[in-house]
Amino acid sequence: MSNQKKQSFLGGAAILAFAVVIVKIIGAVYKLPLNNILGGAGKTYFDTAYKIYNFLLTFSTAGLPLAISRLTSQAHAQGRENQKRRIFRTAIWLFFALGLVGSLLMYTQAEGLAEFLNNSLAAQAVQALAPAVFCVCLLACMRGYTQGQGNMAPTAVSQVLEAACKLGVGLPLAWYVLHIGRSLETGAAGAIVGVTVGTVLSMLFLTGYLLAHRSRTLSQDVPDRSGTLIRQILSIGIPITLSNSAMSIINLIDTKIVMGRLQTGLHLSQVDAAVLNGQYSMAMDMPNMVASFVYPVTMSLIPFAAAALARKDHAGVSRIVSSAFRLIAILALPAGMGLSVLATPIELLVLPSQREDALAAGPHLQILGIALIFICLMILTNAILQTYGKEKLPIFTVVAGGITKIIMNYILVGNPDINIHGAPISTLCCYLVICALNLYFVWKYSPEKPRYLQLFAKPVAASLLMGASAWAVHGFVYRALAPSHSAYGAGAIATLTGICAGVAVYAVLVIALRILRAEDVRSIPHGAKLIKLLHLK
Repeated sequence: MSNQKKQSFLGGAAILAFAVVIVKIIGAVYKLPLNNILGGAGKTYFDTAYKIYNFLLTFSTAGLPLAISRLTSQAHAQGRENQKRRIFRTAIWLFFALGLVGSLLMYTQAEGLAEFLNNSLAAQAVQALAPAVFCVCLLACMRGYTQGQGNMAPTAVSQVLEAACKLGVGLPLAWYVLHIGRSLETGAAGAIVGVTVGTVLSMLFLTGYLLAHRSRTLSQDVPDRSGTLIRQILSIGIPITLSNSAMSIINLIDTKIVMGRLQTGLHLSQVDAAVLNGQYSMAMDMPNMVASFVYPVTMSLIPFAAAALARKDHAGVSRIVSSAFRLIAILALPAGMGLSVLATPIELLVLPSQREDALAAGPHLQILGIALIFICLMILTNAILQTYGKEKLPIFTVVAGGITKIIMNYILVGNPDINIHGAPISTLCCYLVICALNLYFVWKYSPEKPRYLQLFAKPVAASLLMGASAWAVHGFVYRALAPSHSAYGAGAIATLTGICAGVAVYAVLVIALRILRAEDVRSIPHGAKLIKLLHLK
């Protein structure tokens, strides 16, 4: 790997972003039909298992891979090959132990964990996902090691492989289990088996890659002792882990409160509560898909910004951070606006077999589309603060937002006049609080103060115009086609036409208003040609 050409920040982000595009297309082909197969109740069983899985996974791997990435990046920049090898050998055993404990806990305590979330029918799905914790822990270590050397390709390939297995195994298995007359909870467990298979094969791929690309470069550097490296990994990783685990804990408690308040406050059965919660989860799928595109930027941001900080290149760090903000603004603002203005039409488009669930999920997505903007900014600003060495601040901001979410959910969801509609409102307020605090701290601790108004004014204006265009085109096309087409056909054509119109309008505005700069695309593949084609400055 030491002989590979080191990728730039935006080049690494482009590789991961391309992989995420593929992964999300595969994920949509997986999740959207799965929602149609499982419906609201089955979706809740699936998501309950995933939230428990994410908690254990976040607690085990959230900050530690970033610590490995940062330490490896520093050693790579200094040419310390022996140090890099020692970091990996030390870290892999740490992740092995964490993954083994997490998997055993999830498998043996599945019923208790599901009952804690007021959703005992999700126990089968929890057990089906347990082995994935062990595999993903090892995956996280390997990915952190390769990313720390500026090599994003192995992570990208492993992510695509993982998603492909999820689609190829999980979706057919879920359909087959329900086709032969098994219960919804068993169908949800079948869908999750695909996730487990994907993590196993992805882990085997990365193991083979590292064995085949072992660095044999001779080096005279004396590596730090394993105990010293463990202390460094933990000192960097634990605050980040606590920050990310805080949100996982809050999400678990939040799920418990929503399910509990629907049952105790509104006197619904567990199945009826699961249906309502599932409709909210269906709406949350869209923002989650879009938000996942932020992670390539943050994964590439940390090692390259850390290397610049190690060289005391504050101007370089500022350029990387500003480019990251512009890229997120260009992505998050129009995506959030588009999801909000076309919320119900989009849900009807992707849930043809669950029309009732789609109509119920539409109002949720209208609010969650706006929340998406703050979710993306939260992910990015957390990474920036961690890069600046302020790992503890995101803990405070996430907890502040999480407490807001929990309190609002308890009050709103238990109100018969609001019920499940309180969940997206509390989610929006949660991420708004986190984002506002994060943006303040980024401004406070940046060597060169970011100019938020300059960064966001044009994307906001362009997004508003795009949203208005998409809404107007959708309405016009739907009214024109409704008399001669089926309700679904007219709605689908109108929705897709509105989306295409919005994308076209936004693309023109991005170029006309010069929102995208030459420095933002220069380092990506064929960036020079793109700069010339779009006349970027």
